[in-house]
Amino acid sequence: MSRFLVYTAPAVGHVLPLVPGMLELQRRGHAVHVRTLPSLVGILQELGLDAAPVSPGVLGVTVTDFEATTDAERLAKGYVDLMERGRHDGPDLERAIAEVRPDALVVDVISYGAQARAEASGLPWALSMPSLAPFPGRGIPPYGLGMRPARTPLGRVRDAVLWPLVERHFGKAMLPGCNALRAEAGLAPLASPLELYRAPSRVLVMTGPPLEYPRDAVPANVCFVGFQPWDAPGSAPEYLAEPGDPWVLVTCSSDYQGDEELARVAVEALADEPVRVLVTLGHAEGVPELPTARNVRVEQFVSHGHVLPRAAAVVCHGGMGIVAKSVAAGVPLVCVPFGRDQPEIARRVAESGAGVVVKQNQLRADRLRTAVRRARGLSSEADRAARVMAEHSGPGPLATAVEELVPNGHPVG
Repeated sequence: MSRFLVYTAPAVGHVLPLVPGMLELQRRGHAVHVRTLPSLVGILQELGLDAAPVSPGVLGVTVTDFEATTDAERLAKGYVDLMERGRHDGPDLERAIAEVRPDALVVDVISYGAQARAEASGLPWALSMPSLAPFPGRGIPPYGLGMRPARTPLGRVRDAVLWPLVERHFGKAMLPGCNALRAEAGLAPLASPLELYRAPSRVLVMTGPPLEYPRDAVPANVCFVGFQPWDAPGSAPEYLAEPGDPWVLVTCSSDYQGDEELARVAVEALADEPVRVLVTLGHAEGVPELPTARNVRVEQFVSHGHVLPRAAAVVCHGGMGIVAKSVAAGVPLVCVPFGRDQPEIARRVAESGAGVVVKQNQLRADRLRTAVRRARGLSSEADRAARVMAEHSGPGPLATAVEELVPNGHPVG
């Protein structure tokens, strides 16, 4: 039996996809300790996992990229905040290592201080990545821009030119703060953001077909372990089962990013459509003032697992959590990306046939209404995407990749 310490970022979408794999590790006889959001500690403990909250210092740093007015400013502001958080999550991980005495670590992809301390610890460790792989490759468009795959010689030239520019763009935003955290941990600086993925013994990419593009090669330490959609157990609201028009789920980000406008426009767009609309606000600060309509119900939170079996479409910001759950359920999507990795995720949804994209700067009631109608016509394509995802998902590969950190009970170097 091995003891694993799992250190998560304080974001629901970075924690829940790990749950199936952690439970599988536990089923195989391993001990799993999780440091995570305080609100999730009780849920994980009820599942039988050992769990404790990350430090108050980590929780005290908010990612404020939603306050930016341009894409470049949004990227820079987001990383400044994540690196500031890293000044707390690095020492927090060291304290957890001292308390838990694990054989190996699993550290979240946006916990940059914890990554540096994991590398410096000498323990075998894996990087958990609940989103798309940002690695270049033949036929892979430049990451983060939401571009269609190149299908012509000119498109391949586009990729060859833009990939180095994208790498430098991310490096300019990430590396100063990241290298400062590495220096505090006694590590050498990085010259490229892609070097972040070379240090871990394993990189656990919790995605796969149909949203990942086919690759002819990946680094030896990268494991595509498939999607792990999971919701906390609980009772479904009775109103979901009442007879009536089909439901459309409109959901904002669980990690606040100022996307209340999506809810407002969706209410206006769908007020007279032959559907019932459930709007969930996630972690929106307060309750935004929304229009009212006879077919619209607004809630702070409803488990997606209760809604999706009854949904005809989902309107969302393009976060990987709701996208993965929707695709797994065969429910077509309308993605309105607000930033972060969402333009790339939205493009993959469109390329898979499982949904359509509306750009944030084109978010208007008429456009969104048309997009929802188009999405509802994609039910066959969404079903096909669900079958593909099911073939490449499940907790087994993730648990096995983590077990391989400690083969025969002896940590790898």
